[in-house]
Amino acid sequence: MTMQTISRPASSEADYWAIYRLLVDQVRDTPLGFNLDIRRWEGLRFYDARPGGDPNWQQNVQLWETVNGQAVGAVIPNGPGQPTLQIDPAFCYLEPEMLTWAEANIHMPAPDGNGRQVQILVYENNPARQALLASHGYEKSPSGGVIRQLEIGNHASPHLAKGYRIRTTNPESLADCQQLADLLNAAFGRTGHTAVEYQWFTRQAPSFRQHLDLVAIAPDNSFAAYTGIPYDAVNQRGQFEPVCTHPAHRQRGLGKALMQEGLRRLAQMEARDVVVETGSAVAANALYNSLGFSQTVQGHYWRKIF
Repeated sequence: MTMQTISRPASSEADYWAIYRLLVDQVRDTPLGFNLDIRRWEGLRFYDARPGGDPNWQQNVQLWETVNGQAVGAVIPNGPGQPTLQIDPAFCYLEPEMLTWAEANIHMPAPDGNGRQVQILVYENNPARQALLASHGYEKSPSGGVIRQLEIGNHASPHLAKGYRIRTTNPESLADCQQLADLLNAAFGRTGHTAVEYQWFTRQAPSFRQHLDLVAIAPDNSFAAYTGIPYDAVNQRGQFEPVCTHPAHRQRGLGKALMQEGLRRLAQMEARDVVVETGSAVAANALYNSLGFSQTVQGHYWRKIF
């Protein structure tokens, strides 16, 4: 039985939080990887240098709701030409309609410049989504990602290389914020991270927990490695996002030590589990294996050029 729904552009503060609740509410009722994580939804708006976040967060965000105003689906841009289809499983019959909207509104130029391209990350435990995309002309690519889950239990204490120490960040210190921005830029080969965008994120994002925001300090007092652990209090779930080490301090076990300390702190606050996402072919997967992230789901990008 289908229920009447309305599709419209997201536009208001209430819409932002309605989609937020949709993301949170589906975690326990759907398999791993079915939902956009709240850190990405918060980042879309709050990882921004402006108070209040990006005022254009709603651009290309489409909302599906019941006639009573309950959010049951959303299409969210998760990068250029990369829509995410977020759906309450009871309303899965809306997915073809959502896909049609996504193709018309969230696309990028095709690699050869002729036509448009859309790509959607789908995990292997979602055969219905894969079948839908195949029926609409999408092809499965070899590239993708991995999402891993670990139940919180008793985990080993961190072991730090000589001369290094762990502490939490201080987001109200612009010096700390600048060091973190510099570390992120160096670790990921970027130039765009700034102190102010990080500071405003920490002040506004509901998932931010300062005691779960960890850095490894080098002997010269510089930031050598970092992991942030956003926390979904409703589902008692942590997420390692990101995990990174400055190129000058790699191969010293700093990322592993930070994650071990994070697991210890999550256990103290009675978290249920923690997740981490990576590309499918990166060296970090060996680290996550060593920490016990044995529940793993592989995903692939499905691409369409039209």
